[in-house]
Amino acid sequence: MNVFDGPLGRPAPASGLTVRGLTLRFRAEILFQDLSFDLPPGRFTCLLGPSGVGKTSLLRAIAGLVPVPDAEIRCDDTGSPAGRIAWMDQRDQLLPWLNARDNVTLGSRLRGEPADRERARMLLAEVGLAGQAETQPAALSGGMRQRVALARTLYEDRPIVLLDEPFAAVDAPTRHRLQRLAARLLAGRTVLLVTHDPLEALILGHEVHVLSGRPARIAATLRPDGLPPRSAASPALAAMQAELLDRLASADSEGLA
Repeated sequence: MNVFDGPLGRPAPASGLTVRGLTLRFRAEILFQDLSFDLPPGRFTCLLGPSGVGKTSLLRAIAGLVPVPDAEIRCDDTGSPAGRIAWMDQRDQLLPWLNARDNVTLGSRLRGEPADRERARMLLAEVGLAGQAETQPAALSGGMRQRVALARTLYEDRPIVLLDEPFAAVDAPTRHRLQRLAARLLAGRTVLLVTHDPLEALILGHEVHVLSGRPARIAATLRPDGLPPRSAASPALAAMQAELLDRLASADSEGLA
């Protein structure tokens, strides 16, 4: 049973996100100039690009953590995205003095709301940590900590989820498992995943964007066949990975020009 079935209810219907006219500067440099794009509702969009192109800054702008007063960032259904976005960082950001369950419910605690301990327990079970609710982060492996962070993201129950290289710090087999876990548990939500890994983007993304240039723009979009998570052994995926690597190399050269 999916954790959102039954008494805990289902997440809010997926909402697409529209970004129009986003301009963002960092010190004297223009990262984005009049950037516009859409995140389709209920789908994984993956974003790649050279280091320093502004991928994390773009996520922060969408989340409202960076002021972009002249941009239009709106949900298809409600207008403002305020209160409708969850964030999962590359680092797990677990508080070392809280156990796994209390880290999952941290958002409720910070908002002064009662923590739903039963929901946290079910989410930890869903990510394969049924027996670790009382465990401190120091006693968990890197992959286990990332699963706690994923459970915390799901606990927020937001229709839009921003993922900033959330699986980059774990070994390859754990990353493989976490990719498939995220694809299953985030299905039906509107997800924007920043990654440096072309294969990860092609495994998970309904759409794959490449950012390049300065100011940065979306220089290429790929739409892999089939539904995520796709098999890394697929010949079609291998061919598309080679194409994507070429596009990334071009984007990197453009940034150095």
